[in-house]
Amino acid sequence: MSDFVVIGGGVIGLMTTLQLADAGYSVSVVERGHCGREASWAGGGIVSPLYPWRYSAPVSRLSTWSEGAYPELALRLLEETGVDPEYRQKGLLYLRVEDEDKALMWAREVGKPLSRVGPDMIYTKEPGACSGIEEALWMPTLGSIRNPRLMRSLRTRLDAMPGVTFHENCEVRGIVAKGQGATLETSLGALSADQVVICSGAWSAQLLEMLDLRLPVRPVKGQMLLFKARPGMANRVVLMDGRYVIPRADGRVLAGSTLEEAGFDKTTDAAARESLWHSATSIIPALADCEVEHHWAGLRPGSPDGVPFIGQVPGMPGIHVNAGHYRNGLVLAPASTRLLVDEMLGRSPIIDPTPYRLEGRLEQA
Repeated sequence: MSDFVVIGGGVIGLMTTLQLADAGYSVSVVERGHCGREASWAGGGIVSPLYPWRYSAPVSRLSTWSEGAYPELALRLLEETGVDPEYRQKGLLYLRVEDEDKALMWAREVGKPLSRVGPDMIYTKEPGACSGIEEALWMPTLGSIRNPRLMRSLRTRLDAMPGVTFHENCEVRGIVAKGQGATLETSLGALSADQVVICSGAWSAQLLEMLDLRLPVRPVKGQMLLFKARPGMANRVVLMDGRYVIPRADGRVLAGSTLEEAGFDKTTDAAARESLWHSATSIIPALADCEVEHHWAGLRPGSPDGVPFIGQVPGMPGIHVNAGHYRNGLVLAPASTRLLVDEMLGRSPIIDPTPYRLEGRLEQA
């Protein structure tokens, strides 16, 4: 029996496990497939909401805390595992922003460096950007992380920590709350713990149904492309018309992403590929001469307002939820996991937990 069972081996689950293990607790991680292979792998790794001024204050508070935590976390994981998550703080160029005034006002209010720049600055920062851009917004502090390598470094670190156990290809078939704890019925047998954390992304609602509760989290498909580009073809994240390109240290460039209500279907299609290719080559025209190395889809855990559900299940002191981050799971992971771990361990929370709690946001199944 472990102190905690974490259901879900994505970025939320593994960061939760890392913090609990750091605090000296034993943790069993239960994953229906392989850890880090769903939305945490499929996303782009931008460490900010795409247009942060368009989000509510609860999302912004989590985002701001997480953005400050990522450089330290990436350095720690590199030093402890030798696996580089490739955190890069190269800034972001916003091309063709309709609500520039709102963006600049938001930046002043939160103390974020964001400025309007002209063509000299645009093409100095990104020489390969599409021609004819006379004005853009520049956010110098934005970072990105190579999410598959982040997941590998987290897994490598956790494998070396005493008290952490992984149960992969393990399907949860039932959850029974028992006073201060719970028992899981799984495809590999029963697991018991003093505390259970449900952080299974788009699949979290299915787990809450086992407790006769309805969590309004649904899968939202996003398709992505990877270009085999040469180093320097793109130097930083560039965002235009809701689509983006993200360069990696080896020169490869990610392009994303679609937003599709397709249930749990993760198939890719030619129409999305063409649309993403057109968007990417509109931002960095030279990508048109590069091979598309990979095309994939992932499922985001969509929620009604984009504000995640973080906290104890009402009336069930041994069961907790951390889900519904929508497009910002990787963005918000350090803060949302720290917030929940603080609450579970009785520590002072990093921010006010009230907006994220489950009370009043769940329905009977």
